[in-house]
Amino acid sequence: MQLRIMTEPQQGATYDDLLAVALESERLGFDAFFRSDHLMRFGDDDPGPGSTEAWATLAGLARDTRNIRLGTMVTSATFRQPAVLALTVATVDAMSGGRVELGLGSGWFEAEHTAYGLPFGTFGDRFDRLEEQFAVITGIWATAAGAKFSHSGPLYTLVDHPALPRPVQKPRPPIIVGGRGPRRTPALAARFADEYNVPFSSIDEATAAIARAREACASLGRDPDSLVYSAAQTLVVGKDDEEVRRRADAIGEDPIESRRDGLGGTVAEVVDKVGRFAELGITRLYLQVLDLHDLDHLRLVADEVASRG
Repeated sequence: MQLRIMTEPQQGATYDDLLAVALESERLGFDAFFRSDHLMRFGDDDPGPGSTEAWATLAGLARDTRNIRLGTMVTSATFRQPAVLALTVATVDAMSGGRVELGLGSGWFEAEHTAYGLPFGTFGDRFDRLEEQFAVITGIWATAAGAKFSHSGPLYTLVDHPALPRPVQKPRPPIIVGGRGPRRTPALAARFADEYNVPFSSIDEATAAIARAREACASLGRDPDSLVYSAAQTLVVGKDDEEVRRRADAIGEDPIESRRDGLGGTVAEVVDKVGRFAELGITRLYLQVLDLHDLDHLRLVADEVASRG
């Protein structure tokens, strides 16, 4: 099982905070460091320091780290134009030496759109935008060297795009689709993605979601095993019940709910749940770390959980 660190810096984190977590994650041997793409904190009051911009942060991390993979879980399609996003990702891919991955989603937090003056629209509007963005981005990256890319759709029109710069990774940086939607999400994963992620779900929910993604692949004639299956879980692990309680309290979680709804509990409990995810065919877990100053949390997972995975 590959273990990846996932952060939520919109809740309050500077670049230096994120860099410290990324460097420790790299030193400990975690497979990747991911961050969310949000523009403001969830909740009424923001004591600071405020959010940081996702791809600006990843560009910095691309130069300040050496081996760990970097990505978004997930970039919001409502924040950027697809051709410019393809350019940004290709740029950061080059800056990292080919270590970038693109998670892309429809966007859901209406308050940040209102605050920043960004169009939000209905759920259907956002999903239509997401689908066409996938078509544009993958189309640009699939364009043959020396050729140009054009696209005419309901939302975006591109004429003679140079399809440059080209990403370092071949054939492209990996694309991640995440979500538990019953119809459009698995269809998007089957059509465009290299990885399908089931976020913050129970074992039963993850089982059903993966089955839908596999069925969507089969309906398109794609080998379902060609898709990487992953899950995201909030991490609250301790050496004993008291440490679990302390870590849960630090992020405003209930220890019982952490065990039930996330990757919470003692080392033995967490190792058992990781094993149950592996039985579903999940080969990657994103560990949502909410207390970015508790680096001992990462060390415990690296020493006691990863070694048994």
